[in-house]
Amino acid sequence: MTDWPGRTAAEIAAAVREKRATPREVVASHLDRIERLDGRVGAFRTVRSEAALAEAEEVAARGDLAELPLAGVPVAVKDNLAVRGESVRLGSAATPDRPAGADHVTVARLRAAGAVVVGLTNVPELCVFGTTEGVHGTARNPWDPARTAGGSSGGSAAAVAAGMVPLALGNDGMGSLRIPAANCGLVTLKPGRGTVPAGIGDGDWFGMSENGPLATTVEDARLMLSVLADLPADGPAFRRPDLGSLRIAASLRSPLAGVTVSRPCADAVREAAGVLMRAGHQVRRDDPPYPASLGVTALTHWTAGTSVDARGLDPRLLARRTRVHAGIGRRFVRTVSTGAARERLRERLTPFFDAYDVLLTPALARRSPKAAPWHERGWLRNVAADSAYSPFTPPWNLTGWPAMSVPFGTLPSGAPAAVQLVGRPGAEPVLLELAGRIEALRPWRRTAPLD
Repeated sequence: MTDWPGRTAAEIAAAVREKRATPREVVASHLDRIERLDGRVGAFRTVRSEAALAEAEEVAARGDLAELPLAGVPVAVKDNLAVRGESVRLGSAATPDRPAGADHVTVARLRAAGAVVVGLTNVPELCVFGTTEGVHGTARNPWDPARTAGGSSGGSAAAVAAGMVPLALGNDGMGSLRIPAANCGLVTLKPGRGTVPAGIGDGDWFGMSENGPLATTVEDARLMLSVLADLPADGPAFRRPDLGSLRIAASLRSPLAGVTVSRPCADAVREAAGVLMRAGHQVRRDDPPYPASLGVTALTHWTAGTSVDARGLDPRLLARRTRVHAGIGRRFVRTVSTGAARERLRERLTPFFDAYDVLLTPALARRSPKAAPWHERGWLRNVAADSAYSPFTPPWNLTGWPAMSVPFGTLPSGAPAAVQLVGRPGAEPVLLELAGRIEALRPWRRTAPLD
């Protein structure tokens, strides 16, 4: 079998463990697909062709090959996490082009599990915005190449949706996993605080940023998340729970005042609610008590995080939108660092999650903006575009609670639509199992038809 691109990570790892495939042939076939397609997609900042093939040989020679959960699986890594021997550029000309001396802990865990890193993926500068473009390239949605893949894990999402890798590593500080996953028809889970090591930038955006998987199936997302958390996929932390009849709140209200939800995105929630009701769950229309100040809280934390990340970088080498974002955030760093606003939000929303097990919302309010040089446009135009299409993700970074994006339905363009599932702390297994039920009842096409 040579058609490894498009296969799931679980399928590939099983074939390698059982000696039905070698890591080298699996990695080589994915590198061929990257070479053929990435000029149209823009997923990768750098591709590690020779290094990846050499590392595939090392995986094949491991004495524990038969036990590796990700044996021979090609993965892509977001360009804000260290990969040994490669520079970490964060989508910027202001960052140093020098190789990292060691892997980030999440990358090390993927490699320990048998995965092979084939490249680092494009991000917007300093991973700030909800579109991915800049001096290192533009990541497009493989389902609708005229539009952005989203951000800031846009390159990682594009790589998976195009079948160039079965899994990619990204992270999420205000929606940076869920936004591109929703655009590109992928499964992702932003874990709750402490489930997966963070170590993203200088302080993880005050504890709001989390590392997580981008995958085409719930099984693959669960598998990768268990590796990132350094816990067995069949162990207590990730064992599939008996859901019973969950109490689910379905909400179409934007957390940010003044943002409307397009009909296709609202329809995805209504249809998903119907599917879950027919599956035996208790679904009610109800809205979380989002405070009117939520937009201001999100903006102050978003800008302050960028301000910290921009320290020590030459501002002359930063794009104007990034300079403005960081400059605004400087005045909020001290206030934001206390955590008081996030604690007030958790206290306000906790009673809602005492009444419900899961919140179901649109993943996005509308389709993504066009793929364009957004890094050359003004700050206010970027913030307005991002806020108008992705208002549903930031609250769950502020609270630190787990949230998923799950493909559901299609947009009029033919690109995927998606819903968001949110749970209380520790609800990752419940969200994954519920997403798996949705997948079983409403399966989605896993990769874009680029061939």
